Amino acid sequence: MKKVLSLVLALMLVLTSVAAMAETVSLKVWGSQEDQAMLAEMVEEFKAANPDTEWDITFGVVGEPDAKAKYLEDPAAAADVFSFANDQLYDLLAADALYEVTRNKDEIVAANSAGAIEAASANGELYAYPMTADNGYFLYYDTSVLTEEDVQTLDGILAACGAAGKKMFMDVSNGWYIASFFLGAGCTLGLDENGKQTCDFNNEKGLAAAEAIQAFTANDAFLTGDDAILTGGMGDNIAAGVSGTWNADAIMEKLGDNYAATKLPTFTCNGEQVQMASFAGYKLVGVNTMSEHPVEAMMLAEWLTNEANQVKRFEARAMGPTNINAAASEAVQQNVALAALSLQSQFAVSQKDVLGNFWTPAEAFGTAMEAKDYSKDLQTMLDEMVAQIIA
Repeated sequence: MKKVLSLVLALMLVLTSVAAMAETVSLKVWGSQEDQAMLAEMVEEFKAANPDTEWDITFGVVGEPDAKAKYLEDPAAAADVFSFANDQLYDLLAADALYEVTRNKDEIVAANSAGAIEAASANGELYAYPMTADNGYFLYYDTSVLTEEDVQTLDGILAACGAAGKKMFMDVSNGWYIASFFLGAGCTLGLDENGKQTCDFNNEKGLAAAEAIQAFTANDAFLTGDDAILTGGMGDNIAAGVSGTWNADAIMEKLGDNYAATKLPTFTCNGEQVQMASFAGYKLVGVNTMSEHPVEAMMLAEWLTNEANQVKRFEARAMGPTNINAAASEAVQQNVALAALSLQSQFAVSQKDVLGNFWTPAEAFGTAMEAKDYSKDLQTMLDEMVAQIIA
């Protein structure tokens, strides 16, 4: 009887072991609509590289801008692996949404740019996998109107555009862009030790920046609007415009051989030339803390953001790599828009520390400048804007 019982127990152990070995690992991946086919290809390659596991990997269409909101709707139903914009990091951490990256952390840190790692980190710990570094802005220009010397300064651009009867485009009523003047002048936008927004755009440097914005928007060569205005007018009434990589194909098609791009110009601030700054945005991949298979989810997240797949993103959709080797490739360096973004990156500030309260007051200030509404003095307008931002 004991021998039979021992055989039964042994058989049970074998069956349990076999069952464990055959367990299917089910994971859900979120990505944008445009990335679905590419993600499916990457996942098939991931499965082939990890054949000892039975994989069931499904997909959901949730783009990076919507990831936080969709996650917060129902965290348990959210994807195990999802991409998101880096300015959502703190809100996702507050919701306990992201596993800390512990698997191969040192290798991931070494493989990606310092800016991308900073954008994916909080309190010295890494919480996401850097994926792309192309969510920023720079200057496009028409070489039949503007020279390389002209585009070094805002004054030079406006003078050349004015002489040619052309316009320079910038959406100053958008807080993302208008911050360029304040950050360039040396103002700061960040978080205090309690995670509360700080902003000093109403100090002496901020006032000088505001005066520069007022002069810019009052210039006859200034033009504002949405992306359609820029892409539609480039090569016609517009000779220069501030935007990002998402408009590269449309602008290149309009300008043809006259297509060029570079960093943002300097601007006159308190009688001196000051470099316009910008926000640097990154797209990241996170692992859901509610995943039933966190180790496998981390394996997949790392795979989706490795050097080979960052190269694939660039080749398929001209997405700028955060991976150092991929970004240094000849193909990436020859991409006009990405090369300009890379030039601007040395003057860029991460938008990770920018909370939701910033955008509406900054937009209101920019809108008043575009409308040439001088019913209040600049200092009063700045004081009101900052009061709303830090409220």
